[in-house]
Amino acid sequence: MLVIAAPGQGAQTPGFLSPWLELPGFAERLGAWSELAGCDLIACGSTATADEIRDTAVAQPLIVAAALAVSEVLGIGPVLAGRADRGSTAHGNVGGLAAGHSVGELAAGAIAGVLDAEDALRLVRVRGQAMARAAAAERTSMTAVLGGDEAAVLASIEAHGLTPANINGAGQIVAAGTVEQLAAFAADPPPRARLRSLQVAGAFHTSHMAGAVDTLRGAAAGVKVRDPSLALLSNRDGAVVRSGADWLERVVTQVSAPVRWDRCMRTMGSLGVTAFIELPPAGTLAGLAHRALRGIQVLAMKTPDHLPAAQALIADHADSHADSHAPDWRLLVAPLAGTFRSGAGPNGSAGLAGPGATVGSGAELGRVEMRGGSHLVTADFPATIIEWLVEDGDPVSPGQPLVRLQPGGHD
Repeated sequence: MLVIAAPGQGAQTPGFLSPWLELPGFAERLGAWSELAGCDLIACGSTATADEIRDTAVAQPLIVAAALAVSEVLGIGPVLAGRADRGSTAHGNVGGLAAGHSVGELAAGAIAGVLDAEDALRLVRVRGQAMARAAAAERTSMTAVLGGDEAAVLASIEAHGLTPANINGAGQIVAAGTVEQLAAFAADPPPRARLRSLQVAGAFHTSHMAGAVDTLRGAAAGVKVRDPSLALLSNRDGAVVRSGADWLERVVTQVSAPVRWDRCMRTMGSLGVTAFIELPPAGTLAGLAHRALRGIQVLAMKTPDHLPAAQALIADHADSHADSHAPDWRLLVAPLAGTFRSGAGPNGSAGLAGPGATVGSGAELGRVEMRGGSHLVTADFPATIIEWLVEDGDPVSPGQPLVRLQPGGHD
């Protein structure tokens, strides 16, 4: 299975679109979208400075437009009412999965056919401007936490009154809050963790963005959506979204809720993905996939020189006859290397309950112990255990299947 991934804010760099503008029709496409986006996409992607494209109201439309334009070059772009849009082939001809990180969800939704490219750009314009206004109301920012024990990192973030705005997996969590809270956090970091301040203008995906949610919901009310034609993942919980209306509501509320990219990658692993293409401005998500989804082919599309490699991955890994929705069963996989341990956890783990046992969303099924800490293995949805694929005390590697679950039931 092929993943098409769209990056989020912070991935942009000065001039990243310059080589793409040399492709026939590319500049014209961006020019036509600039009015919808509320900024000169060509100038922003080629000659604008780092400070200019750091502006949330500019960065978000630029990132979504870049991902959509390159997806169309690849022939996996959005379609309008069942017809190919400006020469792109119908998205249903590319079997696979679409996912976006934060604002990238709008690009992923258009790629999966939930909404038109033009509506995605209208929404991202409103989103970016609303989030910029919310960020200006108070001095807030974000800090990346790299490494350390996940449980200890999350406890430290909470202790400083911060929010884990992005839980990205592969040892990366982003803390968000006021500038004062982040300064105190930097002075008292979690053990064995490295902190890196991010060049963003606000505490995105936290309660500080509540006002932006209301604004975006008003704009979304006028958008026509369809059910996705590709498997489409949600940042809320990594679930495969089957309803266009559900997807739109998730995208609206996600503005003030943490991004669970770790769960998106966990779903990718459980669905058996074999290749991962990150659209421009590429690099961040491809790096996470390299570390978390071992054994798959990963491509970060940074210039048109990567087009032949991307087209080869599409030809080799996209199955036009496959049902791209989730299977009836799901696999939970090991998040890290270590030793699997069962047994009752502090919140009432199901341990190695046998086949047929039911578990609720959030149930602790065990843990992976590694040097210096452990990582809980939890069910992200209510389910019935089909079979265990490991035993207590087994060594496990990242991405190794642990248990097969049948989704369903009640919490």
